Amino acid sequence: MTAPLHDTAETTVADVTADIPAKAIEGRSPGRIAWMRLKRDKVALAGGVIVVFLILVAIFAPLIVSALGHPPNDFHEDKIDPLFGTPTGKWGGISGDYLFGVEPVNGRDVFSRIVYGTRISLLVAFLSAIVAVVLGTFFGIMAGYFGGWVDAAIGRVMDVLLAFPQLLFIMSLVSVMPNSLLGFSGTGVRMGVLVVVIGFFGWPYVGRIVRGQTLSLREREYVDAARSLGAGRGYILFRELLPNLVAPITVYATLMIPTNILTEAALSFLGVGVKPPTSSWGQMLFKALSFYETDPIFMLIPGLAIFITVLAFNLFGDGVRDALDPKGSR
Repeated sequence: MTAPLHDTAETTVADVTADIPAKAIEGRSPGRIAWMRLKRDKVALAGGVIVVFLILVAIFAPLIVSALGHPPNDFHEDKIDPLFGTPTGKWGGISGDYLFGVEPVNGRDVFSRIVYGTRISLLVAFLSAIVAVVLGTFFGIMAGYFGGWVDAAIGRVMDVLLAFPQLLFIMSLVSVMPNSLLGFSGTGVRMGVLVVVIGFFGWPYVGRIVRGQTLSLREREYVDAARSLGAGRGYILFRELLPNLVAPITVYATLMIPTNILTEAALSFLGVGVKPPTSSWGQMLFKALSFYETDPIFMLIPGLAIFITVLAFNLFGDGVRDALDPKGSR
């Protein structure tokens, strides 16, 4: 007797299903999900590539200058017009030997000074961001977790620092600082002051973000579970809360670095940054004010260096923020 048609159909479907290999369900960590989102953001990746390039330039500045330029503090008066004090060549003296031209009056290699200026700007920006993140994370998590008078006291300190005139304080402090301190002298003292002061006045911004996040996280179930199991305050703070604060802290740190670069350039422009003859983009801009009509290239190059650096960090920081946002669609 012929078998029913529906039995044949069921057998066929079962056989076909058995032949298809089952696809394993793969778990994804938050870091991998963030990386996948970041890879889709081409603008942020472009900013990240420029950031990595600038960091490599800062690290290998001596090798780059020895291969493509001249020592940053050497004078080349033969490249300067003795009557007007401007470069003798076109476009600020740009040539195969001087890729970005030479400085007016003394003829120093602009390319070499831009390369070494990258090291100063990034070093001050990164170190001051580290100081701000460490202080802001510590005081922010303390204020958010303990609350009460601890929160009130830390909050008032934050308010005072946010209202304090940072630029005036740095200018006053640098003017009274000795030329040597704690084994450092000259530029080392100035850089140390800039790092400490910029970082110290920047931590309240990080602290407020960390405090707000801690107020929300301390009420979560895993914190209550750890507390009920007898976990101490130190364990809860640094093993339960701190790992969940890494994302907002990372985002704000990436967005703080370009602000610190601008601050360092502004202070060097005002004459309270690193001491000459150490190269600084802000110093170059200040000197270019006297020659912007006769040698505009000299003002354009350090201005573009600051603009491209800050823009790259901002684009990369925005991309990191979107990638780490669990509610984001990118």
